[in-house]
Amino acid sequence: METAYFVETIIKIVVILLIFSALAGIGTYFERKVLAFMQRRLGPVNVGPFGLLQVAADGIKLFTKEDIVPANVVGRIFKIAPVITAATAFMAAAAIPFLPSFTIFGYEVHPIVADINIGILYILGIMGVGLYGPLLGGMASANKFALLSAARAAAIFISYEVITGLSILAPVMMVGSLSLIDFNEYQAGGITDWILWSQPVAFVLFWIAAFAETGRTPFHLIANDHEIIDGFGTEYSGMRWGLFFIGEYANMFFISFVMALLFLGGYGDGSFLGALGLLAKVAFFFFFFLWTRAAWPDVRPDQLMWLCWKVLMPIAMINIVITAIVMM
Repeated sequence: METAYFVETIIKIVVILLIFSALAGIGTYFERKVLAFMQRRLGPVNVGPFGLLQVAADGIKLFTKEDIVPANVVGRIFKIAPVITAATAFMAAAAIPFLPSFTIFGYEVHPIVADINIGILYILGIMGVGLYGPLLGGMASANKFALLSAARAAAIFISYEVITGLSILAPVMMVGSLSLIDFNEYQAGGITDWILWSQPVAFVLFWIAAFAETGRTPFHLIANDHEIIDGFGTEYSGMRWGLFFIGEYANMFFISFVMALLFLGGYGDGSFLGALGLLAKVAFFFFFFLWTRAAWPDVRPDQLMWLCWKVLMPIAMINIVITAIVMM
């Protein structure tokens, strides 16, 4: 029995790595297409039908491009920083139930690596550790612009992580659990049971924090590639540079699953339609990440910190207090 569980867990890990690594590349294709549509241009069209092979071309380029390590960097830290970003993104996926349980060849499969009772706390904690990638990469680069980007990352991280944590406290109080499977079962009665309706403020706060968590516009402030240089990634090239973006796009998918499971009913009663519904919700959130990049400008770092500390945090605290009073 233990051997079967071990083998099943290894298979799940490999499947998650393969699928979401591929989705990270495919996500760049869809982002280019969505941005092109909204900006009245074509996007990728030349490599393969509809430009679909552009993803493969980009992958080949990253794998074969020279990996340059500047002379004055802190070597080991510089090299491991991109790995931290990509690895923590996939580690966070361990507590996410991607689909309802199903049976194949008489064997029941649970599409979650580990249903731990502190699942949400684990996911947010691991995603928080992922910030050490840009932070260490910028500090180890021996480049003043990369160092400034790393310092900015630390200040921003403290601000939005507070909102991320506070926003989920009220829903956790209602469900009485930190497991995403328990959240799904709490909302299994249908659309009227979605936590979105009883916790709209928490939903909006968490959604805003998700943009900062994934480093997406309008809070794309750590990499700051909209400026003259590329922030913490200025000195990176080849696949090390690519690992940062694999982590970013994987995080977009994972945080979309978390939002769908926390607030929008997840996969409901576990039926086939419920599974399709979950994937549709994730696709909507992912599309919204792309849409905002085409429609909104970035704010300044000080504006994000002002928003988090002086606007969103008081709202989150008031929401927690009101929820506690109503529950009492």
